[in-house]
Amino acid sequence: MRPGRGKREVTVMRLLLVQRSFLFVTAGFFLLFTIALMVFPGEGLQAAKEGLKIFWEIVLPSLLPFFILTEILLGLGVVHFFGVILEPLMRPLFNVPGAGAFALSMGLAAGYPMDAVITGKFRRIGLCTRIEGERLLAFTNTADPLFMFGAVAVGMFSRPELGLIIALAHYLSAFSIGFIFRFYGRKEKGRSEKRDTAAGLFYRAVKRMQQARKEDNRPVGKLLGDAVKESVNSLFMIGGFIILFSVLCRMLEITGIFQLLLPAVGGVLKVSGLDPALASSVLKGFFEIDLGVMAAARTAAPLNDRLIIAGVIIAWSGLSVHGQVMSVIHGTDIRIAPYLAARAGHAFLAGLYTFLLNGFLKTAAGVSFPVAGSFSPGFLYRWHLSTTSFLLLLGVLSFWSILIYLGGRYRLVRKGKNFEGTSGNSFTHG
Repeated sequence: MRPGRGKREVTVMRLLLVQRSFLFVTAGFFLLFTIALMVFPGEGLQAAKEGLKIFWEIVLPSLLPFFILTEILLGLGVVHFFGVILEPLMRPLFNVPGAGAFALSMGLAAGYPMDAVITGKFRRIGLCTRIEGERLLAFTNTADPLFMFGAVAVGMFSRPELGLIIALAHYLSAFSIGFIFRFYGRKEKGRSEKRDTAAGLFYRAVKRMQQARKEDNRPVGKLLGDAVKESVNSLFMIGGFIILFSVLCRMLEITGIFQLLLPAVGGVLKVSGLDPALASSVLKGFFEIDLGVMAAARTAAPLNDRLIIAGVIIAWSGLSVHGQVMSVIHGTDIRIAPYLAARAGHAFLAGLYTFLLNGFLKTAAGVSFPVAGSFSPGFLYRWHLSTTSFLLLLGVLSFWSILIYLGGRYRLVRKGKNFEGTSGNSFTHG
């Protein structure tokens, strides 16, 4: 037997053993979960109602319009148009296609898991490679501003001035992860928009939009129907995950499993210089973002420690969101492991940036986000805020991308003129 072949067989056997162990552990966990739900049906029903309320009153009306509009804009080729416009900015900065700015803008405006939905669609229609899709997921998976400024700062902490610290730490850490992940899989050649040096940026963008619309070729009526149907299906699947993890967290709490893990988590927090009393919020936040942040805000611990843990939980986003991401990228070859690694890095950097930004707390006092004085603003206000944020961010990114493009063209022209001048050839200005 060849030595190399023997090693491969050992590796395969170990892989099969790991897969079998994972199967048994997963099956055992959900079996116990089912038994707990049978023993405590009342608690499970109440938790399910709370999860359904979050989905029905917040998630569904907030995200459904964006889901539908994303499908329509993709079918009409508008996303492809911005892909060309934003390529000069997104490629050198994050090593992703220009269309990634659309996912970034929509993710920042609408929150979880809008970016994953868009990234999955990009991969299915070939707007990005597998590696580029994984890079996109790494840094576009962010919470929306309304959640951090309104729900967390105002509703949970009752301190509007904290919204600036929470949001800055969250977005700075997300962009840091995006820049770090630009080197991930860099040996693989990315997908860039074909460039015609003789044509201008806007001309190429319009041409790409027309090409994409021709390739889609669905009548507008069918495009609208498909957009509504696919968006509703995706959102109800997301709603199922919200309800499931709401019940799961309640079962883990009522059966005492959380209590068994508290000493270990508290010890880690103590070593990190944080109050061990926040261990319960960390455990809840590991599974579900809202429960974790709420627990952190209500814990009797120093404000700075509570703020750091809240930032970590928001960046990690919870297994509930991760399950939603896995569901919407299902059917693509995008792997979940790089995404989870990015979430862990995002959580660490968010906690670090929150700690550093805490020194500016007094400076930020009195600076808050307009939340209409409510923890849970209405649908119209929420939709208006998200739409405004999306359009503003997309406009700013497009502006900077065009400036970079024009700057590059200017340098090329100047370089060509200098070359002609040194070779003795004459040239004219203008």
